[in-house]
Formats: sequence, C-alpha cells, structure tokens
Amino acid sequence: MVEFETVKAKEVKFGNNFIEVSRKKVITDRGENEFISISRGFYLQDGTRGWKASITLPSEKDKREEIASLIKSI
Repeated sequence: MVEFETVKAKEVKFGNNFIEVSRKKVITDRGENEFISISRGFYLQDGTRGWKASITLPSEKDKREEIASLIKSI
C-alpha cells in the first residue's frame, strides 16, 4: 500500500488558477520519503480545486536551491 501525506503546502493565486508548492511524504511498506511537489490547478464554479499538472523536485537541498536560482534569473 502507498499513502501520500501533505506535510506543508502554500499556494499562489493568479486569476482563476493557482500554483501550490508543498512538502509531501510518501509512505510505503519499505519506509517513508519526503519530496517537494509543485502543482498547477484551477478553481471550479463551486470553489473546489481542480488540478492540471504537477512536478516533483529532487530532495537534495542544493538541487532545489539551484532550481530556485534559475527561476529567479529567468
């Protein structure tokens, strides 16, 4: 069995859309692993959220910092 748990999440809203950056934990019979997820979504008429796409960032801090630096420089 595989379970996903959201440890922490924040979102940036723009128009009818949002970007969610979250720290998640995957729990399996083999153990646990944390990762960073960036997801793009949208709001439905009733206010619930729908999802368009998601990517997972490496767990290594130096790699996440390199990606953040690239985003800031573009």
